[in-house]
Amino acid sequence: MRHRVFGKKLGRDIKERKSLFKNLVISLINYGKIQTTLARAKAIQGLAEKLVSKAKDGSDSALRQVSSFIARREAIDKFVKVITPRFKDRLGGYLRLRRIGKRAGDASEQVVLEWTLPDQRAEKEVKKSEIKQKESGKKT
Repeated sequence: MRHRVFGKKLGRDIKERKSLFKNLVISLINYGKIQTTLARAKAIQGLAEKLVSKAKDGSDSALRQVSSFIARREAIDKFVKVITPRFKDRLGGYLRLRRIGKRAGDASEQVVLEWTLPDQRAEKEVKKSEIKQKESGKKT
């Protein structure tokens, strides 16, 4: 029986697992979405959502806790200044899992883990580039 058993081991010892989780969360912060297995995504989904909730608090102790988990300064800055403000009016549900099928090699379920609210600045840049392409297409 699995009474009171928490978390996924993913076939790793504690140090390997902690390193894997940190690297997956940092990649999620840097790229906005990551493609991984369903088990890994489910393992870090709650962890990443708890980090967002702590960072939304904005207190010094909460930011220290977030920075103790995320070891890279650029990732911390992006997380606190870009990602967390998107969710200021939301109480939860910061991440989305999209299933994309099975991997050919071992038939493990693959998913895309992404933030539910897109970055407003990134959308504006995409729209500006589309407008520039249309204008350049009309001139020639």
